[in-house]
Amino acid sequence: MASAPPMDATTPLTGPMPPSYDDTMKGSYPQYPPNPGYPPQGPEMGILNQPAYPVQPPHPVYPPQGPEMGKLNQPPYPGQPMQPPVTNQTIVVQPSVIFRDQPVQMNCPACQQLIVTRLEYTSGTLTWLLCGGIAIVGCVFGCCLIPFCVDGLKDSVHTCPNCKNVLGVHKRC
Repeated sequence: MASAPPMDATTPLTGPMPPSYDDTMKGSYPQYPPNPGYPPQGPEMGILNQPAYPVQPPHPVYPPQGPEMGKLNQPPYPGQPMQPPVTNQTIVVQPSVIFRDQPVQMNCPACQQLIVTRLEYTSGTLTWLLCGGIAIVGCVFGCCLIPFCVDGLKDSVHTCPNCKNVLGVHKRC
């Protein structure tokens, strides 16, 4: 790429020289005309000709609320449903239980007892896929039945030992 020749410090610049600091501080530089696209500025065109902001109505004042004003005896606002009084109830929030291939200690939602779940193993998708994969490879002489004998390859069904309800299932695959 070609570059410009170096400038000599003695080479005069073309065009008008910029104004001095004192000239710019005194007022507008006479060489540049005012921009006609903007409205003229000054005290005659300033605040006097601007439209006033519209007056907003005051905010509504609501009556004070509290026990001293009989809040309990007031009817609800229109469109608001009447809510029944709150009774003292004990709500037990149980952390979410994650069912895996091991027994879980939890409160049974059916019989409300603290239990350790009982596991039952059932043949699921992974068991059948492994059986088919072994059969395709060529082990059709009974080796394809091995996945049905391994509990770690089956789905786990968690049941309650007291009420026999199914609480959760851990599916493989």
